[in-house]
Amino acid sequence: MSTKEDAKKRTETLKRLRDEHRDTVEQTQELLKEQNTIRKQIRQAMVDGPKTVPEIAVATSLPGESVMWHIIAMKKYNLVAEVGMDGSYYQYQLVEAK
Repeated sequence: MSTKEDAKKRTETLKRLRDEHRDTVEQTQELLKEQNTIRKQIRQAMVDGPKTVPEIAVATSLPGESVMWHIIAMKKYNLVAEVGMDGSYYQYQLVEAK
C-alpha cells in the first residue's frame, strides 16, 4: 500500500471512530471543562498563601469532599504541595511553575 492510501485509510478510520464515540467524547470534554473550572477556583483561593481544605471549601463554596478530591489530583501532578499543618489539617500551597 502506498503512503497516500495508508493516510486515506487512517483518515477514514478516525472519522468513523469519532462518529461512533461522539457522545462519549462530548461528555468527557464537558467533564474536563467542569474540572478545570473547579481547579481554577481552587487555585484562585490559594493565591495569597497556604490553605487547608476547609478554608478552600469556604472560599470557593464547594463541598469539602470535592475540594479534597481535586487537591489530591493536583498534588499528584505537582500543582500543589503540603507545606505544614494548621491544627489537624494539612495546609496546601500552589507549586510555582518552572
